[in-house]
Amino acid sequence: MHTRYLDLHLLEHRPPSCLNRDQHNVPKTMTVGNAKRIMVPAQTQRRPLRLALEDTLAEPATRTRYLPPRVAEALRAAGWPEDLAHFAAGQLARSATAKGLDTDPKNGHRTNAMLLVAADSIVEDLAELCTAHRAALEKGLARLQNKEPDEGGDTKPGRGKPPALLPTDKVAACLSRPTATIHLFGRMLAGLTDADVPSAVQTAPALTTHKSDLQPDFVTAVDDWLDPGDRGSAFMDTSFLTSGVFYRFTTLNLTDLTRKLGGDQSQALHLTGLFLRAAIMTVLPAKQTSTAPHTVPDLVAYAVRDGRPVSYANAFEQPVQAAPGGGYLTPSYHALDTCAGITHRLTGTSDLVGHGYATAQSSDAAHLGTRHDSFDALIAAALANAAADATGQPPTAAA
Repeated sequence: MHTRYLDLHLLEHRPPSCLNRDQHNVPKTMTVGNAKRIMVPAQTQRRPLRLALEDTLAEPATRTRYLPPRVAEALRAAGWPEDLAHFAAGQLARSATAKGLDTDPKNGHRTNAMLLVAADSIVEDLAELCTAHRAALEKGLARLQNKEPDEGGDTKPGRGKPPALLPTDKVAACLSRPTATIHLFGRMLAGLTDADVPSAVQTAPALTTHKSDLQPDFVTAVDDWLDPGDRGSAFMDTSFLTSGVFYRFTTLNLTDLTRKLGGDQSQALHLTGLFLRAAIMTVLPAKQTSTAPHTVPDLVAYAVRDGRPVSYANAFEQPVQAAPGGGYLTPSYHALDTCAGITHRLTGTSDLVGHGYATAQSSDAAHLGTRHDSFDALIAAALANAAADATGQPPTAAA
């Protein structure tokens, strides 16, 4: 049985903007094909996409180290004494696994590793679990305060791991609950391997298709309440912006996603459709206020494949040269189409279930499949091909 993938290729011009910065507050770059390119890392693309999907689905997840302190806050709001709520927070982390999760007791038992959990009711559920076992927590706290020996004979608080007083299976079940975006983007919880979820989505760093340099932007701000005759600036700084045509590639393991959803293909296709739209339309939030880079892709192409995904990044190993009249969109479009044709010639198309594209370019692509007039039509065709039977023949409607 083949693993089915849905590949998504995008070309998009970004006007002057700063999509991602390094520790020096400078847009990230990478050298590819002996030419400097502007680079947007995969994780920078994935988080806004995850948040957009969670907003659409009204099914939030949260990545945090502050789950135990939030539960302690809920317990205090319910009338628990401060020391008991703090102890309960530590017990949540201690009871999550056989060995427990490491925490920082001085910061409300904030976990040392971040947790990615379903956010809708987890604080309330864990607070209810603590309430159901309050008697055991009170007894454990009293033993700790009185320095009575624990089950291992240790009388010194903070020395070694205290015994778990909450049911590990129930705490772990709360932490392990999946959401739609966890099914898509995966999860790794340090120390809680049973909650690990492999990502069904693979994302490549976005790169400009051509050589691109940083452009300095000198910024000043004037104090509105200057003294008469004072013309000095209250603030001066130099930031850096970039502009260019980016190639983005992401692929979704449809077989894995369907398996995670209990074999429900209808639900998997619905989630895939939302993922495609979000991948096409989501704008990275960095410096939106001062750059507003709200463009849409010039080209979106998809391919449904059985076997393995295929990126067309090789189209841009040699940096694209600007068109005679200027601009990189059209030559990037042709380079991508040429790369697709070369790939099909080298590998064959027996694994290609269906492919298509939508573009603002006036000329048709020779190797990207069926041309669609809109992103909506492209998404519909991609889903139809994703649902094609095991023979690999796309439905007639998507041909």
